[in-house]
Amino acid sequence: MATVLGIIAEYNPFHNGHLYQIEEAKRQTGAEYVVAIMSGNFTQRGNTSLINKWTKAQMAIENGVDIVLELPTIYSISSAENFAQGAIKVLDSLKIVDTLCFGTETEDFAALNNIANVLYNEPKEYSAILNHELGKGISFPKARENALMMYLNDIKRYANILSGSNNILGIEYLKALKKLKSDMKPFSVQRKKVYYNDERIIDEFASSTAIRKLVAMEQYDDLRKVMPRNSYMLLKEEIRKGSYVLDLIKYEKEIIYQLRKMTVEEIAQLPDVSEGLENLIKNAANSCNSLMELVNIIKSKRYTQTRIQRILLYILLGITKKDMENSKKVVPYARVLGFNAKGKEMLSDICSINPKIQMVTSVKKFTDMNTNKILRDMLQKDIFATDIYTLGYEYDSWANLDYTSKLIII
Repeated sequence: MATVLGIIAEYNPFHNGHLYQIEEAKRQTGAEYVVAIMSGNFTQRGNTSLINKWTKAQMAIENGVDIVLELPTIYSISSAENFAQGAIKVLDSLKIVDTLCFGTETEDFAALNNIANVLYNEPKEYSAILNHELGKGISFPKARENALMMYLNDIKRYANILSGSNNILGIEYLKALKKLKSDMKPFSVQRKKVYYNDERIIDEFASSTAIRKLVAMEQYDDLRKVMPRNSYMLLKEEIRKGSYVLDLIKYEKEIIYQLRKMTVEEIAQLPDVSEGLENLIKNAANSCNSLMELVNIIKSKRYTQTRIQRILLYILLGITKKDMENSKKVVPYARVLGFNAKGKEMLSDICSINPKIQMVTSVKKFTDMNTNKILRDMLQKDIFATDIYTLGYEYDSWANLDYTSKLIII
């Protein structure tokens, strides 16, 4: 089979920067096929997807991706490390992906790989520096950043690397490849003109963050400039129908309700909750009436806003530490959201090369026939996440869409 390119993405929503990455990666690698594994209705930074996973899949397929697979929810809302490991496990299980492509803020691929080697091997000297930094009461990401710069002894070079959110994910992809001993060859494409949190529009490029702000402000003329026309039209249709969710705030009453109902001991069983954080969360929930107030009370030097928002997602979706630990023990299923004619060829090749792969094209069939309890539970989390997500719609908040929505076939 010809060269296959794998991409890990959120497409929240699909914009010109994503199109540039696909086209540039295909140009540089000579890949003829592209498979993307994409987060669904909730995202790694502890927030909602602007639009549902099927519309995102359609955007991707109409702009150069041949198959879109959904990253299971339990990975897609997890830490960068678990997000990366889950995605790499899915791509690796396909047995046809030659090259993994990811976006970065830097051109210094060697620096990314140097950091990944340290994190994978965990030298004693690095671990000692990390523990010393954690003892200062700062957040784990900041402590790790400080420890890496000191261990690698080049603050100027590595400070620039570790300040980029895409760089950090790229490092985790590289580490996951090493851990799995995967044959996929990593390859990075530097982001074009704007970074993840930029709110500027430069020429025809804007970040997903800026695009969601444009949607909130109804600045459609600017929005049209920074998205492929087909993606823009799909987004506009979802907005017209009221089938979009701007922010986690849509679910603030549900989250605070759940927190007030939960015991301190139950909160302690949530992923990312440690060192007595459960008491702070419980007290905050008992004294406030809005999500932003709740986050502002809890966050600190040690606990970042992103980490707090991920914990709030775990509460909303009923995900526990046990669920997270179980997800690390299995090779996940490959949940197909959509494909084109080339993608159909790839699906046939995948099943031929790896007959034992857990391929999901029908949720009902997989649920009825699969005997692996961990995988069944993981898929139930995906189904529940969609049911909760649609509660944020203005109209037509249907449940059971994972059973009734058809595959996107173009």
